[in-house]
Amino acid sequence: MSIRVGVIGGGQLARMMVPAAVNLGLDIRVLAEQEGMSARLATVEVGDYRDADTVLAFAETVDVITFDHEHVPQHVLRALVDAGVQVHPGPDALAVAQDKLLMRERLTELGLPVPDWARVHDQEELAAFLAEHGGKGVVKTPRGGYDGKGVRVVHGPNEVDDWFTALSEDANGGALLVEELVSFRRELAQLVARRPSGEVVPWRVVETVQLGGVCSEVIAPAPGSAGRLADTAEEIAVTVATALGVTGVLAVELFETDDDRLLINELAMRPHNSGHWTQDGSVTSQFEQHLRAVLDLPLGWTGCHRDWTVMVNVLGGPAEGTLDDRYPQVLGAHPLAKVHNYGKDPRPGRKVGHVNVAGDDLDDVVYEARAAAALLGAENA
Repeated sequence: MSIRVGVIGGGQLARMMVPAAVNLGLDIRVLAEQEGMSARLATVEVGDYRDADTVLAFAETVDVITFDHEHVPQHVLRALVDAGVQVHPGPDALAVAQDKLLMRERLTELGLPVPDWARVHDQEELAAFLAEHGGKGVVKTPRGGYDGKGVRVVHGPNEVDDWFTALSEDANGGALLVEELVSFRRELAQLVARRPSGEVVPWRVVETVQLGGVCSEVIAPAPGSAGRLADTAEEIAVTVATALGVTGVLAVELFETDDDRLLINELAMRPHNSGHWTQDGSVTSQFEQHLRAVLDLPLGWTGCHRDWTVMVNVLGGPAEGTLDDRYPQVLGAHPLAKVHNYGKDPRPGRKVGHVNVAGDDLDDVVYEARAAAALLGAENA
């Protein structure tokens, strides 16, 4: 019988694990939030990932549990571990990804570079922080935010009154995270994979382009990143993965500041949008590597096939029809483009797919990737 990998979450990340699982002869099964999600290509069970009994019953059908997202509550994760289930990444690591305040605390304890930050409970504490940082800052809800949600740039303490009100109405209380508004020249992402026995393997650091808080493009490797910058990014990510005991793929989102520092912005403990380029640009994709890692198999080589790979997300999609309706046009005009379709209905702002193009001339690669995405109806191309 083949090894059975269970993925909690039915989104496109679970969907993109399927080809890698097929190649490795693995049986991949998904606990999806609802019918018809992206990962319907796999064996899918529909259930509430917040319910311990549901998740424990799903775990009985597989040999190891991993994740499409980081939102599974801690009491469910602990119940899995207590039942003897192999869970990767584990509850302690995921707790840091789930709570931005805990993330900042742990990274600061490890001496890793982060923006100046504070825990604030009310307008008075927020006002004091803003006064020390030029009257502006970035306020984040500690839990649940992604793709720009739960993040506000503020210039006064009253601009998150609704969040403070919500905190005051919460029986458990709580606080918001405020950070300095970092002046940066670009955003980067460093991916590594770590397996339980300790082996850690990085990819090249990449440049990410954001649009409205959502990743729009990725250039791999980041232009001008050879040498000290690449070494520093890799050292940061390896330290995070090792110190926090992350198993599977870890993405460390970074700011490259105007004064040549790298600061950690966010962490993701799963395959990540900034790593989709690896499907067509790296010897080992992040999805294959994630499966190897959670099964504690030797990790694959992460060298690049060509000098450059560019990924462009397809945000929105065609105004009429589906992505595959556009295949004759896009595949005929851009034979170098590799189209990845998430099986979602087009909708403004929605990630419905992405395009990868690899080659040895960066300008040509960028043009081909953007042009192919535009033909697929990408709002961002």
